[in-house]
Amino acid sequence: MDVPETESGVSQPRTACRQAHFLRDVLFHGKFQLLKSHTPEENTQCRQGLFFQDGRRRVDYILTYHIKKSSRAGGSRLRDNAFTRTLRRGRRPPRADAERGPDPSAEPQEDRDKALRRAEFESSLLEMGLELERDEETKTPGVGFVKIHAPWNVLCREAEFMKLKMPTKKVYEVKHSSGVMEKINAFISKLTDPLHPNLEENRTQKVKHLSYPFSREKQHLFDLSDRDSFFDSKTRGSLVCEVLKRTKCTKAKYSMGITSLLGSGVYLAAYPLHDGDVEGENAEPNDRKLLYEEWASYSVFYKYQPIGLIRKYFGEKIGLYFAWLGVYTQMLIPASLVGVFVFLYGCVTVDDDIPSMEICDQRRNITMCPLCDRVCSYWNLSTACGTARASHLFDNPATVFFSIFMALWAAFFMEHWKRRQMRLNYEWDLTGFEDEEDHPRAEYEFRVMQKSLRTDHTSQKPEKEKLTCKDRFPAYMTNLIMMLLMIGVTFAIVFGVILYRISTKAALAMSSNPMTRSNVRLTVKTTAAIINLVVILILDEVYGAVARWLTVLEVPKTDKSFEERLIFKTFILKFVNAFTPIIYIAFFRGRLGGRPGSYLYVFESYRMEECAHGGCLMELCIQLSITMLGKQLIQNNLFEIGVPKLKKLIRYIKSKRRSFQEEEYEKKLQRYETDHFLEPFAGLTPEYMEMIIQFGFVTLFVASFPLAPLFALLNNIIEIRLDAKKFVAELRRPDAARGKDIGIWYNILRGVAKVAVIVNAFVISFTSDFIPRLVYQYMYSPDGSMHGFVNHTLSYFNVSHFQNGTAPVEPFHLGFRVDICRYKDYREPPWSPTPYEISKEFWAVLAARLAFVIVFQNVVMLMSDVVDWIIPDIPKDISLQIHKEKILMMDLFMKEEQGKTRVEDSVASKEMRHGPLTRSRSVSHTPCQSF
Repeated sequence: MDVPETESGVSQPRTACRQAHFLRDVLFHGKFQLLKSHTPEENTQCRQGLFFQDGRRRVDYILTYHIKKSSRAGGSRLRDNAFTRTLRRGRRPPRADAERGPDPSAEPQEDRDKALRRAEFESSLLEMGLELERDEETKTPGVGFVKIHAPWNVLCREAEFMKLKMPTKKVYEVKHSSGVMEKINAFISKLTDPLHPNLEENRTQKVKHLSYPFSREKQHLFDLSDRDSFFDSKTRGSLVCEVLKRTKCTKAKYSMGITSLLGSGVYLAAYPLHDGDVEGENAEPNDRKLLYEEWASYSVFYKYQPIGLIRKYFGEKIGLYFAWLGVYTQMLIPASLVGVFVFLYGCVTVDDDIPSMEICDQRRNITMCPLCDRVCSYWNLSTACGTARASHLFDNPATVFFSIFMALWAAFFMEHWKRRQMRLNYEWDLTGFEDEEDHPRAEYEFRVMQKSLRTDHTSQKPEKEKLTCKDRFPAYMTNLIMMLLMIGVTFAIVFGVILYRISTKAALAMSSNPMTRSNVRLTVKTTAAIINLVVILILDEVYGAVARWLTVLEVPKTDKSFEERLIFKTFILKFVNAFTPIIYIAFFRGRLGGRPGSYLYVFESYRMEECAHGGCLMELCIQLSITMLGKQLIQNNLFEIGVPKLKKLIRYIKSKRRSFQEEEYEKKLQRYETDHFLEPFAGLTPEYMEMIIQFGFVTLFVASFPLAPLFALLNNIIEIRLDAKKFVAELRRPDAARGKDIGIWYNILRGVAKVAVIVNAFVISFTSDFIPRLVYQYMYSPDGSMHGFVNHTLSYFNVSHFQNGTAPVEPFHLGFRVDICRYKDYREPPWSPTPYEISKEFWAVLAARLAFVIVFQNVVMLMSDVVDWIIPDIPKDISLQIHKEKILMMDLFMKEEQGKTRVEDSVASKEMRHGPLTRSRSVSHTPCQSF
């Protein structure tokens, strides 16, 4: 047996471990060949880890597993002895656990079991037609690598199984708009040319290849002149991944696929390779480097994303996510401009707002009732001037217009995305693609196997077992109880923050520092919002883990079902966690406190909170802004980028410390070793989730915070580049997954948009003073103006009616005796026959509020439906092109059928002239018949 050369060209024997594997593969499978040695120049690509040792077969996929290396001392002598012992065994097959070292009997039983499972699984992969190459002599300690290559026949077979649409030789002209529209599009294209990445694919394509599902029987339809590039690296990896999912390991206790082998630790990881380096002296031109320069760089933040190249490198699902994120970010531009206009309108008109002027007028000298018991005293309404003026910035007539605009904006956004998605389906040859049934998950098969073992088998052959609702009933009950418990935890924490605000306000009001007493409200609002933010960030991580645990308990059958159930649970928990504090401030705060002399107390000592005189809209704005900005800056950006970088640094430091004692420390890492140190891809659920929650902030309470779209836009400009850098440089290359839409996320978006209309209607009607002002102006104002509105909204209270022990300790705080104080409510005065009862003004305002909610909701939803109806889901030009493709495909097959008919007629005529013997000979030489 020849001894292979090393990379340095020096002939050295193999280690015992690699020799044992080599002999086993030759004896059992006969499919491994001793590879020809190459010079260092010929082995350049091999050393980079992108090819097998022969430098010709590309590495399409990598499996990693744990190994235990022997001591490096006397390594050469140990290798020689092991090699000699292996040869002395003759033709006796080596044990499968020999891959662990020269003395397999010393290995634990668990390691031997894992080695046996790997040996069987890899043997099955060989039978499936894949080619494997093992590498345990790497710089990465304790990790072995199995390189997988898919030959041409395997790629063709899997492409036919998966019904992959591939471009044929047939090309046709893509017709664009004609006439005036063509000139307008050309002008816009020239105007926006600097915004496009420097890629060839961004040039307008005048011709397009006709695509057809790949078939081994119709290979003549496709351009196979260069077989190495016919299937790109993304497609090759996805085809190999499909084989890995379908291959089973059955000699273990139960059937195991690659997913269960990874879960049980038989393999550490499974991933396709990146195309190459993104920076450095060895970074050759490749798609990954191009993405890094034209997409993941902050210097190109103003450019469009290279969606086609993203899809080519990462697959359709990831391409659709970034396409959706790009459309969402673009649509935020007009929403931001209108939001800034609404905010500026509030700033310009704040000096002309009559209610704010009346509150700030110190000559009115309106004495207000205490804000808390005993320690708080009477106060002048003019001290709330700053809060009233600030509230007008977000509570003005333009707010109603902005709420209607944002509801229609959400409808336009959904329709625009559907059209963009359809265009991408056409360009990516996904028209007609339907999601096929996924392979059953390993956990589901294991549970079915356990159920079948428990079933008493009768003489008759039992039907195939499956998990029923009865089997999952305990898991469903656990899900229901835990979901309610987690929501209850959120409510409890919100209640705890309420107690914090009440107690802190009372404590600060007792302070001897006048500055502290004057800023009590601002201090309590800000600190409580920060506490809420910290709690939300912590509970988000907890709820994500709880949702995954609950989904695992349900044992969904397929990965798609698992993902949808996980998304639904995670969204419910995180949505409740993020918006419960905001909903409390918007709709409940200030409405449960009672009135002077009859306040509602918590634990018989804490009085419920009240809104400031300007209303709760300002406090709602503070809470919303801090939560939104905090989640985006801390959770979405700092955690999302910082944590993976920290994990990668820790793994690299550990590996470097261990490798410092290795003799081959100076050897450069291979491509598959470099990718091993990257963070595993965890799916798109976290990416979508943070954007959906942001979409909720932008649409649900936009009436109280018109600058929300602007902050979301600024965040997303950074978020796109952060995600791009993470996918290109920080994560292992994910398995390319096909998909023609964004799945369940679209339904969630539509649900949030519908709920946003209702929420904004209630915010305008019940949280702001918009409706009370309209009612006063048109029903109670003597001159039809807003003069006297503040006095109209304030009720009277006789201070002698305070409950025992609740009157102010310092009743002369204002310098005079107070007999009557005012509070914001619609109640009868104390001298009325029904003192402190709800007045008729209250019912008039309530009726107007409910009427506004009904009218606003129905009008806006009707307008949204009209937008949905007017804008077609499929662009007209795409519809025409799809129809044209069908006609061209039909013509192509008709011509092929006519060619076959002519050949058959020719053969029949020859048979009539020369007899059947010549016919058979003619048929055998006919190219079309041979095909």
